[in-house]
Amino acid sequence: MLRTTTTARRAAAAATAASALVVALTVAPLAATLPAGATPLNDATASKTTVDTSRAIVQLTMAPLATAAKTKPAKGKKIDFNNSTTKAYRALLSKARNDYKAWLRTNVPGASVTGEFDIALNAVAVKLNGASLKQISATSMVAQAQYEGVYYPTAASIADPDLALINATAGWGTNGAAGAGRNVKVAIVDSGIDQTHPCFSDAGYPGQTQLGDKKYTNNKVIVARVFNMKLNQNGFDAQGVGDHGTHVAGTVACNYQTPVTVDGVAVPYKMSGVAPAALLGNYNVFPGDVESARSEDILNALEAAYADGMDVANMSLGGDAHGIQDLLTIAVDNLDRANMVVAVSAGNEGPGPFTLGSPGSAERALTAGASAVPHFVGATLTVATAAQPFLVAAGDFPTVAADLGAPLGVVTGTTNGFSDACAALPAGSLTGKIAVVSRGACTFTTKVRSAQNAGAVAVIVVNNVAGDPTAMAADGTTPEPTIPAYMVGGSYGAALLALDGKAATIGAQLGYQLTSNANVMAGFSSQGPVDVSLRAKPDVVAPGVNVLSSIPMADCEDATGCFAFFSGTSMASPHLAGSAAVVRGQHPTWSAEQVRSAIVNTATQGVLKDYKTATVTNDVLVVGAGLENLDAAVDAPAVLGPVSAAFGGIPAGSGQARSTTMTITNTTGSSKTFALSVSDQPAGVTYAVSASSVTLAAGASATFTVTATAAKAAPAGFKQGFLRVKVGGTEVAHAVLLTVTK
Repeated sequence: MLRTTTTARRAAAAATAASALVVALTVAPLAATLPAGATPLNDATASKTTVDTSRAIVQLTMAPLATAAKTKPAKGKKIDFNNSTTKAYRALLSKARNDYKAWLRTNVPGASVTGEFDIALNAVAVKLNGASLKQISATSMVAQAQYEGVYYPTAASIADPDLALINATAGWGTNGAAGAGRNVKVAIVDSGIDQTHPCFSDAGYPGQTQLGDKKYTNNKVIVARVFNMKLNQNGFDAQGVGDHGTHVAGTVACNYQTPVTVDGVAVPYKMSGVAPAALLGNYNVFPGDVESARSEDILNALEAAYADGMDVANMSLGGDAHGIQDLLTIAVDNLDRANMVVAVSAGNEGPGPFTLGSPGSAERALTAGASAVPHFVGATLTVATAAQPFLVAAGDFPTVAADLGAPLGVVTGTTNGFSDACAALPAGSLTGKIAVVSRGACTFTTKVRSAQNAGAVAVIVVNNVAGDPTAMAADGTTPEPTIPAYMVGGSYGAALLALDGKAATIGAQLGYQLTSNANVMAGFSSQGPVDVSLRAKPDVVAPGVNVLSSIPMADCEDATGCFAFFSGTSMASPHLAGSAAVVRGQHPTWSAEQVRSAIVNTATQGVLKDYKTATVTNDVLVVGAGLENLDAAVDAPAVLGPVSAAFGGIPAGSGQARSTTMTITNTTGSSKTFALSVSDQPAGVTYAVSASSVTLAAGASATFTVTATAAKAAPAGFKQGFLRVKVGGTEVAHAVLLTVTK
C-alpha cells in the first residue's frame, strides 16, 4: 500500500467499524498494459475489478447542458439553471430520457434505469440484469453505451516544507492566508470529510447555506452528500469514516496554522492547506467500509457538485481507461467546458508508459503526478562500526517501546542485494535478529509476517527507490504481525548489506525528520501518454510522497487533531485543486481552461528527479510540464488552450506532417508582445510555429498553428518538445508537445 497512518490510529481503528476500511490510493491496476520490465512499485499489486459488467452508462444523442448550443455557458461563466431557455432545454432532455426509458421497458424489460444525468452527460445508468450493451443501445436515441467503470480512492517553527515546494504562500498574494481561496468552493469526491477536525473548524467563517446531511456540515464544510449503489441496503450516510477523504480535504483547505502532532511527536510547524480559506463540499462516493465506486456514483457526485455551485472538484481516484470515448472522461471534459476545474490523480501504476488511468486521462482534467516532500516521523537505527545512525520511518506497524538491541539479520536476494521476503523464510533463520529485507513485489504486512515467522524481533525494510523512507501501511490481513517494523532510505542499502551480524539498536524515541530529498519523483506515479489520443499526461507534478495532512478524529486519541503521512498521486491531486481555488479566487473571470493553463504552463522545469537515480528529468511522460508553481500561476501573463499539444501516432519513416491550433490570451492589463518558439527539438521530428510572435491588447486572444513533421528516417519512439512563450526575453509560459512515431 502507499497509504500510511499513525500508531495512534491503529489503536483507535481496532475498536471501530472503520477499521475494516483500507482505502486504496491507487487506480485499478493496469498490469496487463505495462511494458516489459516495468514493475509497479506500489507494494500491493493484487488485481482489482475495473469494470462492472452488470451495469452500464447509456449516453443519449442530445447534447447535455454543459455543451448544448442553447445552454452552454459563456467563457468564464457557469450554467444558469434559472434561465427559461435552460429550463426548457432541460425539459427536452428529460423527455428524451423518458422516451428511452419507455423504449427500454418495451424492448429490454429485464433492464432497469437506476440514475439520470443531464449536466455533464445526457445519459442514464442502467442495471442490465443479464442484458447486453448491444441490446440496450439498439435504438437511434443512443449515442453509445459502456459498462460502468469501478474506481478506487487512488509540514522554534519551520516553514511548511510541502507548501514551500510549490511556492504556495507566495502565491496567496497581499491578503495572505485570509484570502487564499476565500469564497471559492471545492468539491471533494472521495470518502467523506470529518468536519469535526480542527482543520475544518468554521470559527471565524461567515454563515453559509449548508446542503445535504447537515449533521456533517458547518460553515467551512458546507455540503455533505453520499453516492453509492449500496446506500439503501446498508444505510450509509455522508459521514467521513474513511481517512482518505479527510486527508485530501486537509491538503486542499486545512485552516491556516493548524497545530500538528503525529504519533505523539509535535511537528515543528503549523500546517495549512494550499487554499486555507476555501470552502469545501463532501461528496462521499466511498461511504462506510465501501472501497470502490461505479461510474454512476461518480457522475452523480460530479453533477451534484456542479449544481451546488462548486468551482473546483478534486477526484483522488481512478480506474481502468477506456480510450477516447470513455464516458467519465467525456463528463470531466464537459464540466471543464462548463467552467468547473476538475483535478484528478494520475494513478499509482508506474513506472512505465501507458500506465495512466481514467478519469485522469481526460484531456481537460488537471492531472497530477507525484513527487516527494522531504520529511517524515521516525526513529534511529544505530549499528556497531557504522559512522552514524540510520534514520528509519515509522508507520502502521508497532514501534519499540524501549530501545531494542539485537544483531542485524540481512536476508540476501535479488533486489539490490536483499530478499523481498514475499515468500516464507527458513524457520529459525532470523531468531533473535533485526531482519533487513527489501521493499517491493508484495505488501509490507507480508514481509513483516515472513520475518516474524522466521524468528525476527524487528524488521527494517530497505526502500527500493531514491529519496526518503516512507511510513509503511499494513494491508489488513491476518494474522497481523506484532513485531516492530520500520523503513530506511534506499541509499543506505549497500552499507546495511555490509553490516550483517553487527550489533544494532532501534531507538524508542520518535522524532520529526526534515531531509534534503525534495522533488524526487515517485516510482509509482503513473505515466503517459494517454491511450488512443497519445496526449502527454500527467499535466503537472505536485507533492505526493510523505504528504502530511488530517485524518478523522476517531483515528486518534489526541483531541487536538489527528494527522498522518500519506503517499500517492491521490495526495498530489489536492495540491492542484487547492491551487485552482487560489487562482480562481484571484481571477474570478477566468475560464476553467485558463485556470488550468495558469497552473500547468507556468510549472517549474529542471527540478524534478528520477525515482531511481535522483538526477533531474524533464521526461514529459513522467513529469508533464514540471513541478507546479502557484506563485507563478497566479501571476501568469498569458494562458494557452489547450495546455499541451498532441500530434498522435505517425508511422515511422512516413515523412508525414500534422498540425494543431492553439490559442494564447493576454491576461494582463496592457498590450504585450509574446514571442513564440520551440525548444528541445527531438531527433526525427521537427516542430514549427506559424508565427514567431503575436502582439495582443489587454485581454485579447490569438490563434496560431504548431506543426510536427516527421523525417522519413525517423526512428520509432516518443518525440517531445516544448512551445516557449516569452515577453522581452523572459519565459512566461511553456507547453508540452508530443508526437509518437511508430
